[in-house]
Amino acid sequence: MKFEIIFENDFFVAINKPSGLLSVPDRKQSEPSLKDFLLQKYGTIYTVHRLDKGTSGLIVFAKDETTHKTLSQLFESREVEKQYVGLVNGALMNEQGSVDAAIMMHPADNGTMITHTKGKPSLTDYTLIESFRFFSWVQFQIHTGRTHQIRVHMKHIGNSIVCDELYGDGKPLLLSSFKKKFNLSKKEDEEKPMLNRLALHSWKLQFTFNNEKVSLEAEVPKDLRATLQQLRKHN
Repeated sequence: MKFEIIFENDFFVAINKPSGLLSVPDRKQSEPSLKDFLLQKYGTIYTVHRLDKGTSGLIVFAKDETTHKTLSQLFESREVEKQYVGLVNGALMNEQGSVDAAIMMHPADNGTMITHTKGKPSLTDYTLIESFRFFSWVQFQIHTGRTHQIRVHMKHIGNSIVCDELYGDGKPLLLSSFKKKFNLSKKEDEEKPMLNRLALHSWKLQFTFNNEKVSLEAEVPKDLRATLQQLRKHN
């Protein structure tokens, strides 16, 4: 998978990760990860934070141990502004708000997370950018970095992320689901999905490093932009 380097200096590198690529190797080393590719390129690389496999967008890796320690502390102490955009199912009850619900691992230890009073404090702000008939395009700011945080919180308020296999119905987004009088072309046996991946993108990161403000932004990928274009067209 191709990935784009958004920013790079002597200390760290910021990547626009494509959806479908692991950030770091999984326990089974079952498939190549972004970190594997960066290790090939740089020789040494350090994990600062992670994105889910299905989530696209900005992710930062450190090039040395000192930078790794510094950046990791910034993320852990909530001194990094983290903004995402995503397509969710349904209409939001409020155009903006916060989900303040603690998150913990599911008791079955099945790789999913749940909201629970015994979990770790978790806070997500959300703002509606654009509404459609069956979907909402939303901006998120997360103040904590829990596993699957946005996905869990959006399920919690009844607006799961589109194409989310763990916290939604996991179904691909089809044009026929919102276009009136949809007809399959004669060349096709079945409809091809417009979107068949988690509709969540790490959009912006802002932090101060070595007394300088760093502002990073990863453009919304082509598949999400095309989906939005169709939603606007048939809204």
